[in-house]
Amino acid sequence: MQLTYRYRIYPSRAQEQKLLATLDSCRWLYNHFLERLNRKENGKTPRRYKLQATLPKLKRERPELKQVHSKVLQMVLHQLYSNLRSLAELKRNGRKVGRLRFKGRGWFKSFTYNQSGFGVTKGRGKRRELRLSKVGAIPIVLHRELDGEVKQVCIKRERSGKWFACFSVEVEELQKAEKLSKPVGIDLGIEHYIADTNGNLVGHPHNIVKSEWKLKQEQRRLSRKKKGSRNRAKQRVRLARTHERIRNQRLDFLHKLSRCYANHHDLIAVEDLAVKEMMESTHNGKNIADSAWSKFLFMLTYKAERAGGWVVRVEPRGTTSRCSRCGEVVEKPLWVRVHRCPKCGLELDRDLNAARNILQDGLKKIGWEPAEFAPVEIEPLPARASAVIETGSPAL
Repeated sequence: MQLTYRYRIYPSRAQEQKLLATLDSCRWLYNHFLERLNRKENGKTPRRYKLQATLPKLKRERPELKQVHSKVLQMVLHQLYSNLRSLAELKRNGRKVGRLRFKGRGWFKSFTYNQSGFGVTKGRGKRRELRLSKVGAIPIVLHRELDGEVKQVCIKRERSGKWFACFSVEVEELQKAEKLSKPVGIDLGIEHYIADTNGNLVGHPHNIVKSEWKLKQEQRRLSRKKKGSRNRAKQRVRLARTHERIRNQRLDFLHKLSRCYANHHDLIAVEDLAVKEMMESTHNGKNIADSAWSKFLFMLTYKAERAGGWVVRVEPRGTTSRCSRCGEVVEKPLWVRVHRCPKCGLELDRDLNAARNILQDGLKKIGWEPAEFAPVEIEPLPARASAVIETGSPAL
């Protein structure tokens, strides 16, 4: 299994200038090879290794390329051909796609050291040094130890001006359990971010709603600045940092929540949601986007697999209306938050009823017997019942 560990690095001013020069050289090389691909010599797209063989000649023509590690230049070609494969795959799936665009100044964000040209100093504590060929030793904060064999490191510059190092490592995948002892079904929603079959209700953080006023304020200030001025560039960074803080709050919540479920359950049944279609077809698109359900399911899947568990995705249609005890279909509008079955008399929160149906469908999908649930009497729901404590300020 391949994992990525992300750490913040703190280059000096001289090192940052080298990093920026490396980014600009990679951007020029990307555009150069993209232009050659667009020309299609002899009507055919040249192979990657044929273009890679021209790198020594390009170094002689442009001496600034000699200040960049050879593996970094080779990975630019790898990135270009990877983008081409992604477009071809989308086209095969029936999507309408265009051509790759040339990278303008400031639009090339990262470069990669593959297999060689990098290393982390050994020692104790969080503060170490990341050695990069042609750049130097950059201070790095290892808030957790690297687990596994490091294959490559990607240096990335965010729009806020911060620099990060992303290490790709290989770790051994744990063997999945033969018997299920702690299965759980979870229902994702807006009012409650998660309702599970254990009766837990996790409140929605609503990060965008809490920080919307700050975003509007920074955006208005940016719109008043003169284009091309230094004040506009400074304000753009302030706006980027506001977006970054909201993103960090969201990721913090998702990481802790997914880790909690991956550690305590060996099978997790979830809905196979079409999030993009839901955002386009409803009037609640902003809250759905803020929920980041696709990101949460991605985190939950790889963390559960690493812990030796399963994540089973089931068809979401009918999970809310179907009674989890007798199977009777009870249609109800969105504002009705309680499921009341006229056939068997079951009465409980609609999200908990959906979570039970999701778990039953998940167990059927893998060939296990559906779970039986004890009768539950409806009670006033707590305002927030969560095993997750989110760090940081809820508002800016």
